[in-house]
Amino acid sequence: MLTRLFIILFCLSSAFAKSQEKEKQQILAEAWLLYNSERASWHGTDIFTERYPALRKKMSGYFSYTEGDEHKCVFYDQANPPKTLAIITFNNNFVLETAKVDTTARILTKYETDLCSIREKVTQEVYKDTTLFKHYKNTSYNLVPLIVNNKKKVYIFTGPGNTGQVIFGNDYLIEFDKKNVIKSKKALHKSIIPINYAKEGQEVTTMHTHLPSSGDLITATDICTLLLYAPYANWSQHYVISQEYVSIWECEKENLFIMTRKAWDKISEADSKGNKK
Repeated sequence: MLTRLFIILFCLSSAFAKSQEKEKQQILAEAWLLYNSERASWHGTDIFTERYPALRKKMSGYFSYTEGDEHKCVFYDQANPPKTLAIITFNNNFVLETAKVDTTARILTKYETDLCSIREKVTQEVYKDTTLFKHYKNTSYNLVPLIVNNKKKVYIFTGPGNTGQVIFGNDYLIEFDKKNVIKSKKALHKSIIPINYAKEGQEVTTMHTHLPSSGDLITATDICTLLLYAPYANWSQHYVISQEYVSIWECEKENLFIMTRKAWDKISEADSKGNKK
């Protein structure tokens, strides 16, 4: 339960809102794009695999993207240039029963071709660059290509192979130039952070920390992971603690609050003293 001191210090930490609100909104916008892409891919691959086994044999790969209020998962063949095998389209509710499926073959659009190209290049890069990219047992990489404001990038998540576990970290960002050539690669977290689901009937608060190399704030990949897994993990809140700030994600409300580390430490100190009385 929030103490009175917590509320006061939380309001005082609004200095963050004035100086960092733009960065916060950018993180949230990117996180929702990642989430919608991943969710389209999750459900799209389930539908495609179950309903179209013959087309699956011809598949070279897939990618997802958002267009207006629709989220599309595109499966393409091995031709050069590639053609669509199926496009599965979801609305914002991602109701599987109302998903639209188009199996009419066509050449990829310019936008789709760019998404396909940068995803394919990163697929090769993660196995070629063994210095940067780390591979762990019972995990797999999920590649999410995005083009936002003409900036091309691919995020890499590490997905859990074990049920009942959420993985933060071991995630990467690869950026491309206008000609789809890789111009930068970086790890967003320097380590892998597995956290187990809470037991059924429980709601717990979880956390992980950020080194300076991961930035002061929660990352778009962190929020995307929480959006995808927190409803199943029975988590109420997740904290990301850095040297300067504490990011607090409310799982059920899907809200992000950020306060200064100084305010957070004062709250912790006050609560510690209160518990000793």
